[in-house]
Formats: sequence, C-alpha cells, structure tokens
Amino acid sequence: MKRLAAVAVLLLAAAALAGVARPDGSRAADTPAAPDPPRTITVSGSGTATSTPTRASISFGVQTQDPSAKAALAQNARDMQQVLDALKKAGAQEIQTQSVSLSPTYGDNGQLTGYSASNTVSVTVTFGAAGATIDAAVGAGANQVYGPSPLIGDLEAQYQKALADAVANARARGEVLAKAAGETLGPVTSVVEGGSSFTPMPYAKTASADAGTPVVAGPQDTTASVTVTFQLG
Repeated sequence: MKRLAAVAVLLLAAAALAGVARPDGSRAADTPAAPDPPRTITVSGSGTATSTPTRASISFGVQTQDPSAKAALAQNARDMQQVLDALKKAGAQEIQTQSVSLSPTYGDNGQLTGYSASNTVSVTVTFGAAGATIDAAVGAGANQVYGPSPLIGDLEAQYQKALADAVANARARGEVLAKAAGETLGPVTSVVEGGSSFTPMPYAKTASADAGTPVVAGPQDTTASVTVTFQLG
C-alpha cells in the first residue's frame, strides 16, 4: 500500500509541474491569430487589335435538277468540273470539296417531281482577285456563292495584341476605382482570359455582264477580354 501511495504522489507532482509549464488557463501553447485576408479589387478589361486581311475564302456551289436522279447528278458533275477548271485558271488556291448532295424534290401535291443535285467547293484567293474569281466561277456555271470570308494569317498575333490591350484597360479601370476609394492599386494576383471574337467585314456582291464583281477588303477587329484581380496597397 505504501508503494502505491508513493506512485500516486509522484503522478500528482508531475501533473502539477506540467500545469506550471503552461501558464495559460487552457494549459496549451498560444495559437497565433490568422492573418487578415488581403484586400483586393477585381475588374474586367477589353482590348482590340485592328488589321486588314489580304486573303479570303469563298465557297461556290452548283445545283442542278432533273426528273432522273442519275441525270441530275451527271449534269451537276459536268457543270462543277467547268467551275473547277475556271477556278484553277483564275488562280484560286486550296480548292477542296465541301459537300455533295442528292435529294428528291416534290410538288405542291406532295408527289415526286425529280431530284436536285448539289456540289460545293471552297477556295482561297487574294482580295485583289476575289471579284474576278467570283465572275469566272459564275460564268462557268456556279449558281451559288458564299463569301468572301476574310482570312487573317497572323490571327494569333493579333489576338495577343488584343489581350495585352485588354490587360492595360483593366489596369486603367482598376486605378480609377482604387483612387476613388482612397486606395492604391497593388500587384496583380490573378488574370482570367475571357475569350476572343472576330468581326468580319460587310461586303456587297453583285454580278452583271457589264461590270465585274467589286470586293474590297476593310479593317478587321480582333477583340479580347480579361478579368484581373489586383491587390490593394
């Protein structure tokens, strides 16, 4: 019994010493307070880069109809071959077939009247040759024209310029907002890319026996947007 009592006394003494080593009421080490979250401001910005395209993509189609499906398709093939020859002669590049279709046609009473065959190709031309290429294709038998759609060879470079402009725009907006709030704009903490868009040019397409088709390349806008978060200093 004396030995058990002695052990109990030693345990109580150790507990007392431990309590002395921990001066706070909870007997635990002090936990540092969490730092305040940084103060930030988030703004959006947009940018634009302008360039004038030098090349264009144009699609040409030939549509033929005949009571016989075989005859409609055969006539369509002959007409399209003439268009292809005219396009090559006009200097068109990257000529490729987009679609070939054959479908039945019906009258007002719902009865089968024949078949319609269609063949569409796309080409790449310079803007300077776009009008003459359209005239050549229509003269060879094309009865459908789509385009021209501008092609910008340095589209990625233009987009990067627009992105840089968008970030600068966001910073300018952030400085205005920070100053109005009595703050100072600090470093960037995050940037989120918002995407891009390309504004095609409007064009007029006319065709006559007396005048060529006018096609004029105009300035094209590539735009970008970003969302930027700045720290307030």
